[in-house]
Amino acid sequence: MTRFFASLGEPFERALCFMGSLAIFLGSGFVQIFTSPRIFVRSFRQIHVIGFQSLFLIVLISLFCGMVLGLQGYYTLIKFGSVGFLGSVVSLSLIRELGPVLTAIMLTGRAGSSMTAEIGVMRISDQIDALDVMDINSVSYLVSPRLVASIISFPLLTAVFDVVGIIGGYLTGVALLDMNQGAYFYRISSSVTMTDIGCGFLKALVFGILVTAVCCHQGYFANTRKDSVGPEAVGNATTSAVVIACVLILATDYVLTSLFL
Repeated sequence: MTRFFASLGEPFERALCFMGSLAIFLGSGFVQIFTSPRIFVRSFRQIHVIGFQSLFLIVLISLFCGMVLGLQGYYTLIKFGSVGFLGSVVSLSLIRELGPVLTAIMLTGRAGSSMTAEIGVMRISDQIDALDVMDINSVSYLVSPRLVASIISFPLLTAVFDVVGIIGGYLTGVALLDMNQGAYFYRISSSVTMTDIGCGFLKALVFGILVTAVCCHQGYFANTRKDSVGPEAVGNATTSAVVIACVLILATDYVLTSLFL
């Protein structure tokens, strides 16, 4: 019986240890933002990697997401004689939920996995230890610039996702299915408020910090994994980072949505 309860408690203990380690790691990264010299110069390259290089992917995904929303929303609303509300359905779905969530998940797969792999390779090849030997704070050098870049890039890419998604809904509802153009944009302007926009941007900001913290943490401590060593540990750390970040994005989205309603 003791072994049974011990087996139940072990996963919770590991989860608590992980969350504590992640919180300390994130706090250290934030402190270094305000104390490290030339932090913003190093952040420009990360903004290019995380933000600009992900722009095409975000535009492509958001366009098709908006088109699907427009198509599904049109054929659902027409059953109730409420096609005029298509603009509200598309815009509010994108701005409040789909925009920040899908942007964060796409960036986790593209930029987050790259963070974990790059830092993990530096860890197993002793490059991080070399930074420490040279009295260069490795968290300041590797993690803090990525935090700054994510804080800037995630909300901006979410805004791009929302705008392009609304255009995609317009292409389906107005250009393809002959809905009234004025009714589409009128419903958008009358239903979307600054609270909705602020809610979406706040989610994007939280998701950016969360994704960066998880992915950098997994790569930074890739050498302490118990399931593998060397290059295999980097691969497993990258997989774990993407899975954990996506699960935390969805869980955090539920918590934030329930707070804002």
